[in-house]
Amino acid sequence: MAEDNNEIKNKIESLLFISHKPLAVSELAKLTEMDKPAVENALMELSLEYKQKNGGIELLQLADKYQFATAAANADLVGQFLNTEVSGELTRPSLEALTIIAYRGPVSKAELELIRGVNCSLILRNLLMRGLIEATEDQVRATTVYSITFEFLKYLGLANVSQLPDFERLNRNNNLDKLLAGLKIEN
Repeated sequence: MAEDNNEIKNKIESLLFISHKPLAVSELAKLTEMDKPAVENALMELSLEYKQKNGGIELLQLADKYQFATAAANADLVGQFLNTEVSGELTRPSLEALTIIAYRGPVSKAELELIRGVNCSLILRNLLMRGLIEATEDQVRATTVYSITFEFLKYLGLANVSQLPDFERLNRNNNLDKLLAGLKIEN
């Protein structure tokens, strides 16, 4: 049984690590295919382990949602680093992701990763922190989707997204539509 509990904790830890938002116990139970009491027990153990470790990462809980965060003791250091990250130039992968979101948005993380061919978790986090994109829940698709923000438009000096170069041609591309349609069928 201890091995099963370690497996649950490992899965939960990975999900919380890559998630850009807090995850509810019910979401974690669904994703790990475990029952809620097992997930709650694993979260309790993880929380205790992180408290005892007294390291640079904490497991935060608010109601039934959990999220990893940096330790409060490192707030100044993290703040300085994030200021550098947010004010620095965008990397090529970030620009690629932002371009896809601008032309194809709103897009899900899965769609973005299908188009780019790589994991986009950190890129999305960085773009969210910069205020260039926003995450909303698409009730129809039951997933988080990403769209550009007014900050993005202001940064480029555009009144609306249709003013992007070749917007009409790139917004709807038959080959890309077919590729993304296959993703939607699988979900």
